[in-house]
Amino acid sequence: MRMRWENLPQPLRADMETYLGAVVKAESRAIGPARCVTARLLHESGAGTWLKACPADHPAAWLYERERQAGRILPIVVPAPRMPWSSADHGWIALAHTYVDGSPAVLSPGSRDVPGVLATIARLGDLLTPCPPGVPPLSSYITRMLAKAYAMLDDDSALPKGDRAMYRAALDGLDVAGLEGDTLLHYEMHTGAFRMVGRSVFVLDWGFACQGATWFDAVMFTPWLISAGHPPQQAENSLMDMREWRSAPGDLVTGLAALWTLFRLYKAVYGPESARAGYQSEARAGYTWLKHRLA
Repeated sequence: MRMRWENLPQPLRADMETYLGAVVKAESRAIGPARCVTARLLHESGAGTWLKACPADHPAAWLYERERQAGRILPIVVPAPRMPWSSADHGWIALAHTYVDGSPAVLSPGSRDVPGVLATIARLGDLLTPCPPGVPPLSSYITRMLAKAYAMLDDDSALPKGDRAMYRAALDGLDVAGLEGDTLLHYEMHTGAFRMVGRSVFVLDWGFACQGATWFDAVMFTPWLISAGHPPQQAENSLMDMREWRSAPGDLVTGLAALWTLFRLYKAVYGPESARAGYQSEARAGYTWLKHRLA
């Protein structure tokens, strides 16, 4: 069931309007989990807000709370929408960000957006180190992904025998302790996480924010470039100007390529049916990257 702005509890709407001003127009969007609300709001002041809200008892509520906490600690210098209001009252987790009226970044080869996105990723390492307190470690995500990766490897019918050996060899080089660090990471810098306003780049959706190695976000942007059409060598070459990429240990990069791919293969089998084709496409990009690194 898709929820709308009007379906939110009246006290919650009143709290937000008291702080941000009366809503004169609401455009609810059919994105996000069922029973949650995503809406673009126009206030009487003329300001625009991007609202996301989720019932506190929803399985995805932790993700909304994580993004809410990230919005409260992101330094003002970070190119991300500001979060002027949020709430955990009335049985909902709700957060309102300043609406960024731009367009999604295009990451295909030759796109004018790619240099700006790469420069923004490079800046974040400096802007988000040291990490503010209270942010969960990157390892909390990686260990869950590893469990799913090994579930795929232990299923003899899930992968060709030769691929299982390749994945296991790559994962043997993935020392989780090597991912520790003192940088606030976005973690999930997929194509939709970047918004272009002219030549300026804004980074959205900080719901997976965590603490880890400075180089992680730069490295894990590689499969998204490949997914957008860049050959693996070209994708890696485009990152070579970043000291974050250059400082990443090669065995960890290869292990993460295997992990990224196996996790998406797992989700392509066990994830929501509507999302399986997308995960399968992403897994193909990851597989191409891994084969390149092992060549």
